[in-house]
Amino acid sequence: MNQLPHITKNFTFEGEVTSTGLYGNGHINETHLVITVDDAGKERQYILQKINKRVFKDPAGLMGNYALVTEHLRKNILARGGDALRETLTLVKTVDGKNFFVDDDGEFWRATLFIVDSASFDKVERPEQFYQSGVAFGNFQALLRDFPAHLLAETIVNFHNTPDRFRQFSEAVAADVKGRASSVSDEIAFVREREGFMRLFEDAYAAGKLPLRVTHNDTKLNNILFDKNTGDPVCIIDLDTIMPGYAINDFGDSIRFGATTALEDETDLSKVNFDIGLFEIYTKGFLEGANGGLTEAEIAYLPESAIMMTLECGARFLTDHLQGDTYFRISRENHNLDRARNQFKLVSDMEKALPEMHKIVEKYAK
Repeated sequence: MNQLPHITKNFTFEGEVTSTGLYGNGHINETHLVITVDDAGKERQYILQKINKRVFKDPAGLMGNYALVTEHLRKNILARGGDALRETLTLVKTVDGKNFFVDDDGEFWRATLFIVDSASFDKVERPEQFYQSGVAFGNFQALLRDFPAHLLAETIVNFHNTPDRFRQFSEAVAADVKGRASSVSDEIAFVREREGFMRLFEDAYAAGKLPLRVTHNDTKLNNILFDKNTGDPVCIIDLDTIMPGYAINDFGDSIRFGATTALEDETDLSKVNFDIGLFEIYTKGFLEGANGGLTEAEIAYLPESAIMMTLECGARFLTDHLQGDTYFRISRENHNLDRARNQFKLVSDMEKALPEMHKIVEKYAK
């Protein structure tokens, strides 16, 4: 039975709903495009989503974060003369004034305005796009620099707590439930040799050197909408993983998947290389977008953040391989091991390039 007519009636859409249909290629939430027409014949478009409760265990907390952050973005965008209806997501209230609707099956739904004349891209097609994505996520930090991050719920606990990821890795090695540890001794040693480094950011935070920020935690290119006419970045989307964290982790994760010459699961490691040119392009954009909104310590740690996020991701892939591939989806034998080796090759490249990476950051931080 199609529940969408009942769901849509619980949101304050303008006009009558004339059509609904599945939209996009996301793999987590169920997304629909809703089209309405008012009495004057004006058509409007909305995005309606069912939140995946299997992935997001606290949808109410998630939506609390969503509402707080988008309202803060709206305030600051308007203050600088921007278009808040295009430059941030706009939640549509339910008929009883809430930010989400819970249906009879206990499923959580939300609705936002559709941002017209915009497009997203699944991969970087030209270096300029990577620069623009840096500008977009740097600007995201600038707009939220005065937001009290401690107000946000930690919807995925310890998501980028790298020492805790090392703990999980160590437990997986010790348990060795699939008997795979002996065949990956080199990879295990690679992670263990960097245990001290993996504490760097948590130690810096404890010492008061790193501030808590609003972090996006999924800084892929396809989470940015670009203007179809100008090609400029318009809006950051997919705010489900918004949490308190370190701004540098968002930067580092962008470099991890963006400044490489190969896909994340490429098995020929001779094709897997860290691209220092792409690192420079993104750094330039990110610091321009942040526009002075980062502390000196945050800027100084940007190169290390690229290594940290790549190492953490590789350790997670290796952990999942040791545990029997229970978290990341695989399509072949040793898929997660291939991914781990891929990430460790990038870590090695980045470690060698670290002095040059620092020079690039200093160049654009002036």
